[in-house]
Amino acid sequence: MHWRLKGAIQKFLGHVPLGDHLHYELQRRAGGLRHFERELDAKLEDWRLMIGHLRTVGIDPAGARFVEVGTGWYPTFPLTLYLAGAARVSTFDLNRHVKPELTRRLVTVLGERLGFVAEAADRPVPEVERAYRPLAEAIAAGAPLDAATDAVVAYRAPGDASATGLPAGSVDVVFSNSVLEHVPAPAIERCLAEAMRVLRPGGVVFHSVNCGDHYAYADPAIDQLNYLRYSDAAWRKWNNAFLYQNRLRAADFTAMARAAGFTIEVDTSRPHPERLRQLARTPVHPDFGHYDRDQLAITSIDFVGRKPASR
Repeated sequence: MHWRLKGAIQKFLGHVPLGDHLHYELQRRAGGLRHFERELDAKLEDWRLMIGHLRTVGIDPAGARFVEVGTGWYPTFPLTLYLAGAARVSTFDLNRHVKPELTRRLVTVLGERLGFVAEAADRPVPEVERAYRPLAEAIAAGAPLDAATDAVVAYRAPGDASATGLPAGSVDVVFSNSVLEHVPAPAIERCLAEAMRVLRPGGVVFHSVNCGDHYAYADPAIDQLNYLRYSDAAWRKWNNAFLYQNRLRAADFTAMARAAGFTIEVDTSRPHPERLRQLARTPVHPDFGHYDRDQLAITSIDFVGRKPASR
């Protein structure tokens, strides 16, 4: 699908009654949800990578308290963290997107991936299986997430990750996966300030950000640097409620985290050679003139920021 057509359809759906439902049905029939297991396996790999990064900074999921920024249509990270032995996972979304039918599919597929979860969590398979069985039974019976997980997972939607209402110093990890690229910069700054408040001293934020042009997933004629061609004013025509893209670069996210008081301990952002080649043939708009070549070419970053232990 041509990216402009996709943008126009999503823009239209953002302004009509039942637009949310229609957008979901389009995703199921013609979008990423057509290939649910493939999309889920990608999310599970992202979760494994997050667990690995957290371990490098001394945090094990077992017994840890998490806040997720942006739940999405099905709660992959909260339920895998539950199976990994997390003490609490509070997951926040501005809108109530979680779909019961997708959650049931998620839990069914997780039943076939328990070995993967156990290995990533460094937890014996029988322990993961014991946690999974009552979860699967409860979700199949229609139980909400909190009841199905013995109150470990709390789904807060509508909920604001920049104003969680959680006690200060009560959380070990605040995280997101492929969310911050869809959030305006001022809201990201508020979320980071709230993370600083709710994290215990020495706690961390982990954010995985896909900061390339998402229209490229639907239109093979463009690449992930395509949106750098457009001014801020021109890009507003293509931004929409369902695929808002802030076009921030990787360095912006770590800069905002540092400004909030975090020390960056992990930063995976690197310019890929193929992106540099794409950049060479991309007429970048002067609105991006304050970025250097490498910053423009980077389209993904995982980073960990730590709250000072004395704060």
